[in-house]
Amino acid sequence: MNRSQAKERIIKLRELINDYRYHYHVLNESIMSEEAADSLKHELAQLESKYPDLISNDSPTQRIAGAILPGFNTYQHSSRMLSLNDVFNKEEVQAWINRINKVLSSKDITYFMDIKMDGLACALIYRDGVLERGVTRGDGFTGEDVTANIRTMESIPLSLKYNKDYALFYKGVTEVRGEIVMYKKDFEMLNKQRKKEGLPLFANPRNTAAGTIRQLDSKLVATRPLYFRAYDLLREDTKEVDSYSYAYKVLAAFGFITNPMASSAKDIKGIMDFIEYWTVKRLDLEFNTDGVVIKLDDRQSFSNLGVAGKAPRGAVAFKYAAEQATTIVKDIFVSIGRTGTATPVAVLEPVVIAGSTVQMATLHNEGEVKRKDIRIKDHVIVHKAGDIIPEVVEALPQLRTGIEREFKMPDTCPECKTKLIKNKVADAAWRCPNTNCPSRTWKRIQHYASKEALDIEGLGEKNVIALIKASLINDPADIYLLEPVQLMKLERFAAISAKKLVESIQSKKNPSTSRFLYGLGIRHVGVQTAIDLANHFKNIDVIINAKVDDLAAVEGVGSIVAESIAEYFAEPKNIELLKKFRSYGVWPYEAKNIEGNLSNKSFVITGTLTAMQREEAADRIRNLGGTFKSAVTEDTTYLVVGENPGKSKLKQAETLNTTVIDEDEFYKLLTR
Repeated sequence: MNRSQAKERIIKLRELINDYRYHYHVLNESIMSEEAADSLKHELAQLESKYPDLISNDSPTQRIAGAILPGFNTYQHSSRMLSLNDVFNKEEVQAWINRINKVLSSKDITYFMDIKMDGLACALIYRDGVLERGVTRGDGFTGEDVTANIRTMESIPLSLKYNKDYALFYKGVTEVRGEIVMYKKDFEMLNKQRKKEGLPLFANPRNTAAGTIRQLDSKLVATRPLYFRAYDLLREDTKEVDSYSYAYKVLAAFGFITNPMASSAKDIKGIMDFIEYWTVKRLDLEFNTDGVVIKLDDRQSFSNLGVAGKAPRGAVAFKYAAEQATTIVKDIFVSIGRTGTATPVAVLEPVVIAGSTVQMATLHNEGEVKRKDIRIKDHVIVHKAGDIIPEVVEALPQLRTGIEREFKMPDTCPECKTKLIKNKVADAAWRCPNTNCPSRTWKRIQHYASKEALDIEGLGEKNVIALIKASLINDPADIYLLEPVQLMKLERFAAISAKKLVESIQSKKNPSTSRFLYGLGIRHVGVQTAIDLANHFKNIDVIINAKVDDLAAVEGVGSIVAESIAEYFAEPKNIELLKKFRSYGVWPYEAKNIEGNLSNKSFVITGTLTAMQREEAADRIRNLGGTFKSAVTEDTTYLVVGENPGKSKLKQAETLNTTVIDEDEFYKLLTR
């Protein structure tokens, strides 16, 4: 990107960010997720860093957004309430530390860390130990005087609790800064009550807290459960508060809520240990958070480093892996699935989301593309949580330059050139009807060999395609006729690898009924549905000959899935495939009910487990009589939280009061 292109991009980013900031901080409504906005701001900061001459005074990076609402008096802060620059990984934390080391002569540095709270920043002014004024952050220089409102909050002392060790703070002006938050449980209760009363529900705890404290009626504020959590202490003589760790000690003595998890570290290892520990544990906190504040503990050193733009050089905010980010749609292609479904897929400029690099995202179907108005070369918001397939949430038309072009669904299959048919008019879902389509064939075989199905090691995508091209296989049954000598003729195989693959295939000639059923690739039949059917009917032959009503009567199946199963086993081509399996000695054994420590308990996993793969965890749950599910529902017993968990599952678990456990608790259940 040259300077001219960067200038145009910067202007558009500023406009979009300013619009977001106005809606979020002034109107208390959100037009996009905070994660997506953070991604835009991070990009803007990087561009301005590369082209510093393009930085303007009105850039979002140069000021803290927030306008004074009519109805409140204004008050000028004793010192500017600053925001923090964001860092997203260990490398960026290390780069910040390196910059500090270049400036400070002393290498004996202590860093102070605390959880970054998602609330409304506020300053409390105490004169001779008595509360005089409460002021919002505002634009950082001047805030709104909300004294009448904050006086209703029980968590704010009207006078500082006396402690003889800190007598000097009761003379003159003492300023306490902190965050006004609404706890997650209180937010849920508030929304439940509003639902009963037929009132519109609030969007999130942060907006609700901000909107409440800006109410002109303090009686209404008094009815809302708000908490002030202190994080800073200021005096005219800065030497009286020489460190942030000391400030927390004094604040606690004065009767303020401070975060007990706040801690100190001497190096990058200590900082990252703190960050990694709270990656999952933060989900158990009573308030929302998306990161960790890291700052120099020594106030004099912190002050000596000064301020760059809107942020102090002596502090940064580490942001946990976002589930959303912004990027560019480079192109859109159509992928043909094993059942023939034609799915538009976006090719993206690589972007890190939820801890992994995302380069492609599903667009679901033609209808979704049109509804969201997603175009090639568009800037878009992409969402990914845990193991969920990345998807494009929405386009950002404000950033269009005129080079974007609309996507048009092709008339024919990109793989076999068969004319596509519209399967669902309402959703604009298309399918390739050719059951011999190359894409459908290799994906069907790969699905049969996948971990959740037959779990045949060595039969991945590339090997399956190579075997098809060599005319060695045409369907899943053909793999059982493969011999090492045939495989060794292909470039991908040597004697040992060919022997191992054949042995792996032959070892799976008598799978469980559920794995075999899932491996057939019947539309709408997932892993758990296959298990439910196997547990109910026991025998694959009974399932093959079952009537639609009998299939639909199985819990979790329903009429749509039942009809899909019946249609599959009525198709002559599929009947022939089953006959081939039998003739090759391939047939599943009868299912048996499993009783164990986890009987009558169901589990959902979100995020990545460190000790085992998700499929292994699912198998262990089932082997102990439990049920593994993909979504949190009312009958879910436990939600297991791994690294980089998905917010949607956590929110659903909180709504349904599902028990949330970490990996250690989960493993205890598996081994007790």
